[in-house]
Amino acid sequence: MDFKTLLEQITALFQSLTTKQKAIIGASTVSVIGFIVFLVLYTNAKNGTLDGYRVLFDNISASDSALVIEQLEKDNVPYKILNEGTIKVPKDFVYKERITIAALGIPKNSKVGFELFDKQDFGETDFAQKIKYLRALEGELARTIGSLTPIEDAKVHIALPKESVFVEKATMPTASVILNINPNMKLSNKQIIGIKNLIAASVTKLSTENVKIVNQEGEPLGTQTDDGFESDLVLAQIKYKSDYERAYEKKIEKVLAPILGGLDKVVAKVTIDFDFEQRDTVSEFYDPESVVRSEQSTEESKEGGSTKESGGVPGAISNIGPVQGVENDKKEGEKYEKSSTTTNYEISKKVTNIKGEFAKIRRITASVVIDGKYIPKKDEEGNPLQELEYVALEGSEIEAITNIVKNSFGYSQKRGDEVAVSNFEFNPISAQKPKDMAENISNIATNYINPFLPLLKYLMAGLLLFIFYRKIIIPFGERMLEEYNVEEEMIDEIEIEEDQEDTDAMKEYNEAKKKAEEELGIKSGMDEEELKHEVLLQKIRSEIEQNPEDAAKLLKSIVENDKEF
Repeated sequence: MDFKTLLEQITALFQSLTTKQKAIIGASTVSVIGFIVFLVLYTNAKNGTLDGYRVLFDNISASDSALVIEQLEKDNVPYKILNEGTIKVPKDFVYKERITIAALGIPKNSKVGFELFDKQDFGETDFAQKIKYLRALEGELARTIGSLTPIEDAKVHIALPKESVFVEKATMPTASVILNINPNMKLSNKQIIGIKNLIAASVTKLSTENVKIVNQEGEPLGTQTDDGFESDLVLAQIKYKSDYERAYEKKIEKVLAPILGGLDKVVAKVTIDFDFEQRDTVSEFYDPESVVRSEQSTEESKEGGSTKESGGVPGAISNIGPVQGVENDKKEGEKYEKSSTTTNYEISKKVTNIKGEFAKIRRITASVVIDGKYIPKKDEEGNPLQELEYVALEGSEIEAITNIVKNSFGYSQKRGDEVAVSNFEFNPISAQKPKDMAENISNIATNYINPFLPLLKYLMAGLLLFIFYRKIIIPFGERMLEEYNVEEEMIDEIEIEEDQEDTDAMKEYNEAKKKAEEELGIKSGMDEEELKHEVLLQKIRSEIEQNPEDAAKLLKSIVENDKEF
């Protein structure tokens, strides 16, 4: 992009504007710049940067703040205390005092790690070495845990038992952790388990069961309730129950609001009894119709005789075998048959695994309070008055509303649900409603709006700039371009009119010239210079004839002053 050409176009466009347009552009530019400067100065003034002071230390303990103030008073350095953990000094002293105070070991609550072993002390005992190792380990673990997002600060205490050669007397190490959690944040059960595993993995023979964690308010984290459920699960069940009940209440109120004349005419409260016990069911079904899977048959048959084997009392004769002339060599007749059949049947089986739902509704109890009717009172003559009179609903109307409530949340008589609808006058409640509304608005402003005020300030500034751009800059630019186009059209029209006037003048000049030539008897082909000369001579003759005395005086003066000419 050619910036020179763009600059020339902008300059030409600005020069083509009227004085009024230039003044509006200048005023708009000055207003925008002034508004931005005001925002910057306001932010700096609120942060205290315009008074020449800068933050020396921030988020330190009260004891460290006292030590820092004592040192600043010794050095005769002025200071300002914003809160118990933030101290400000003039900007020229910030870095010098920070280095000086840090050299004194302040803040003292800073955590130390394994840098304790960077310097070795000669003659240090084994007990001192163990204490230094324990301090270093606690400091490193505190630094690691404090680096997690939800945690602002952490302190770790580890108890290492004395080693024993007897296994039965051995004691396991324990650890305790104090966590300072950031505002509007909380640790989940998985994060707490992760911290316990981190500490247990860093200390020899330390188990996660021996790691105890508490928050800055002294509440234990990661423990189980008396019923054996984890705290996160209990909180989830309570939230699930309250959300479910509130959904039913809103459903009832929205159904009855059009009938009764608004949401302020009905109040519904629902109590749901949930069964949070999850049951997993596994069932197996066998088919009685058995099917043959395989069948195996075995048949064996043997016919004929065989030589009878030698037998008898063990000895030499028995070992020799049959002897010639003895009946042992006589063959006996033999017949052998065998038959077996094996059949295998297929038994079909179906396994069904059913997992129970998270919560099952046991019973629902709904209590609904509704307002009645308000009609104008009448005087003795039957004329309506401005004062209203409360009229309770009839039994049929309450019964109809009860049926509507039952159908709205799925009433079940088998489950034992109950619905109670009562009719009362709401006027006393309406009188207290503005006060309650004011308190609710105040609580909402304190809890939800005030934390976002710094962000809202910048959003409002951006919104104002956007509105200024859309409502002033863009319309002004479009109007300026329209006026510029109108001026161009007017200039074109003026040029066309001037050209037309020049054409008309030339035409009149030619006609006058022709008329003069006819009167003077001049030929149309004569040169213009000759024509001018002749016209001048004719003009001089006519002047001399009309004023001969003046002409004589002129000639006399010319003759007398000939030398000067």
